[in-house]
Amino acid sequence: MRQRRFLQLDVFAARAGTGNPLGVIVDSDGLDAAAMQALAAWLNLSETIFFLPADTGADYHIRIFTPKAELPFAGHPSVGAAWAAVELGLATPDEDGRLVQQCAAGRLPVRVRGGRRFRELHVRSPQAQRRDTAAGSLPPGLAALAHPEQPPVLWNNGPDWWVLETGSEAGLRHYSPETAAIATLPGTGKLAVFAPAARPDVGYQYVVRAFAPGVGINEDPVTGSANALVAAHLLAQGRLRPGAQYRASQGRELGRNGEVHVQVDADRHVWIGGEVQPVIEGRIDW
Repeated sequence: MRQRRFLQLDVFAARAGTGNPLGVIVDSDGLDAAAMQALAAWLNLSETIFFLPADTGADYHIRIFTPKAELPFAGHPSVGAAWAAVELGLATPDEDGRLVQQCAAGRLPVRVRGGRRFRELHVRSPQAQRRDTAAGSLPPGLAALAHPEQPPVLWNNGPDWWVLETGSEAGLRHYSPETAAIATLPGTGKLAVFAPAARPDVGYQYVVRAFAPGVGINEDPVTGSANALVAAHLLAQGRLRPGAQYRASQGRELGRNGEVHVQVDADRHVWIGGEVQPVIEGRIDW
């Protein structure tokens, strides 16, 4: 057991308390995978990251754990990791604000914009892959919301997420999750549901809710990987084009007000980003 620096950040948050909490273990040397998993389970946050020495070609290296399993990639841990790496002096962006993150999904480009108080960070999602899997029958509440010509599609950018479009922001916001049924969806029991914003003047273009009862998270407050896959889904349908960008609202149903910035670059890669707020700083004896 030793003392390790610990942060708790609020990711995709314009102010503390509105995004998705992230645990950050800065000094992770000496921890094996079992110890990291045990600590992530004890913290019981949706994800906890562990900083490790980076290989050549990367500016920093993280491993990402939920309370139940390690993830190759996740959005809010990656955005939070970039903030922590810069803030703590673990990595320094080049003159164009670029970094490279190493994680189990590989080396991912990162962009850093702005100064300390209003810093905004974007990470390029791993390339999305569509799975050739059928969801089967949807539970009644979801079936009533679902767009009649848009069945759920299973996508992967590290984690698997079912992606389902609905036609109504109000309907999605008032939906009561059928968690037992969602947990039985093929794969890992994770579903991202999205709808276009009801009004064009509210500051966001899509509403997203992400349910992951299959991995012990009934509803995630703000979810980078799922938002990246929603964008990949729209891109595959020709509804987004290179150079497109938009903002997604997520988390209000859980008392949050997260905002995810989504961009598609000229090579059709999806980038996700936002602001990060520090909330807790201290030490963990582990």
